[in-house]
Amino acid sequence: MLSNPASKYRPFAPVQLRDRTWPDAQITRAPIWLSTDLRDGNQALIEPMDLQRKLRMFEMLVRIGFKEIEVGFPAASQIEWDFVRKLIEEDRIPQDVTIQVMTPAREELIARTVDAVQGARRAIVHVYNAVAPVWRKVVFGMDVPEVMALVERHITQLRRLTDARPETEWVLQYSPETFSLAELEVSLQACETAIAAWGPGRPIILNLPTTVEAATPNIFADQIEWMARRFAHRPEVVLSVHPHNDRGTGTAAAEMALMAGAHRVEGCLFGNGERTGNLDIVNVALNMYVQGVSPELDFSDIDAIRAEVEYCNQLPVPARHPYAGDLVYTSFSGSHQDAIKKGFAARQPGDIWEIPYLPIDPKDLGRSYEAVIRVNSQSGKGGIAYLLETEYGVQLPRRLQIEFSQVVQREMDALGTEFAAADLWKIFEKEYGLAKEHGLEYAMQQDKGQVRLQGSVQWQGQDVALQGQGNGAIDAFVQALSDALGHRVRVQDYTEHAVGEGANAQAMAYVELRVDEQQSVYGVGRDVNIVSASMHAILSGLQRAGVQAAVAA
Repeated sequence: MLSNPASKYRPFAPVQLRDRTWPDAQITRAPIWLSTDLRDGNQALIEPMDLQRKLRMFEMLVRIGFKEIEVGFPAASQIEWDFVRKLIEEDRIPQDVTIQVMTPAREELIARTVDAVQGARRAIVHVYNAVAPVWRKVVFGMDVPEVMALVERHITQLRRLTDARPETEWVLQYSPETFSLAELEVSLQACETAIAAWGPGRPIILNLPTTVEAATPNIFADQIEWMARRFAHRPEVVLSVHPHNDRGTGTAAAEMALMAGAHRVEGCLFGNGERTGNLDIVNVALNMYVQGVSPELDFSDIDAIRAEVEYCNQLPVPARHPYAGDLVYTSFSGSHQDAIKKGFAARQPGDIWEIPYLPIDPKDLGRSYEAVIRVNSQSGKGGIAYLLETEYGVQLPRRLQIEFSQVVQREMDALGTEFAAADLWKIFEKEYGLAKEHGLEYAMQQDKGQVRLQGSVQWQGQDVALQGQGNGAIDAFVQALSDALGHRVRVQDYTEHAVGEGANAQAMAYVELRVDEQQSVYGVGRDVNIVSASMHAILSGLQRAGVQAAVAA
């Protein structure tokens, strides 16, 4: 890289629009959306779609709710032609959907394009030519008057051809390609020339692209507002934008352009397209959704849509792609996990969505909460507790969360891999001996507010007799164990809850024990009977404390 990039590159000149209004505007309704997945997206694929994939993509776009779909460049190849004809001749285009076809400003290609869509109920013909200085000088060798003559000649030809086919409702879309790099006065002149040639008062879409993104998105917004003012009182004109993502700001450019007066947005699902891609329509639509504005597109099964796009494009959607990637609702960080867990616990049905680190409810897009929190070496107690609660119904007390997270961390450091909920559950079961049989037998009698307990338990291969008395079952059991094992045992904390419902319900008990006034340790027990679950929890804690029997039975 150059130490002085200014010797090779120059900053983009700002638009002199001192009274701009777009910074204070808000997006309050959905624009007209045009999917160009079957055109711009398709041309950028390593292996362009065949007819079968193109048809699957088209049908999915219809299901999502697109009302305008650019279906191809029929003059470019036989497969493009065949696909357009298939849609029309097999009546596959819904009544409320308009197809769009694309052609450069060349006589023979315009004529073939019109032939391709004859018989359609309604069709948009997209004609484009580059107007920016470097294209005029280097690519075409034309001055501005010659460019305007080209626009007039080709739009006039299109009008003549379409007037001869009145059975179709024709709409012109004209793009001064390379708009974002051109002088605004030249772009305006090209648009006015196209309008005049098409016929004043006839519907026309003026599509203003960032063919190559070369400036910050606020400059593009200024360009759009400058143009929008010239057409503000022309209801037949629809201002459309077609952002690319060369600088990584395609989404911002589209949103600011809508604030600046654009009516329509073109792009692809998940930003497919040449170089760094076209605008990602999913991103813009769902950005609107989380601001309380319906995008009028249905992404309620985002994983199915992503899978279909990956099949048709034969390209993966990255794991960190906004809204749709595998990991975008996932937190590994312990502090993030703790905040998310607390947010879910505090939220009541019908509340405004306010969950830390989750700008959208994953369930709105067909995602479950299972992957919201995942555990690796960066995780903490909150994430571990969340996974165990959501997957297995256990509700760990806070101090038990801290204790168990240290157990998990040791395992994580040893293995260095991510742990799923099932992995955590196996560690939990092993650490707290949930599968261990203690050979516990007991009987209780209550007399004058006291509980007398007699029984036995298997302890380190021996049968240990139990006899104790206390003000409840747990107290009596602890006294019996203290006497039988020769250690002072005291319960510091106790919680329990049910897991499951009906005949399958079990009780989970969590007991924090103080042993010989030297160490505190948690035990966990489960049983269909809450008293037995509590006793198993006490035995679990003593085992973890390494308590040895002082006196053999």
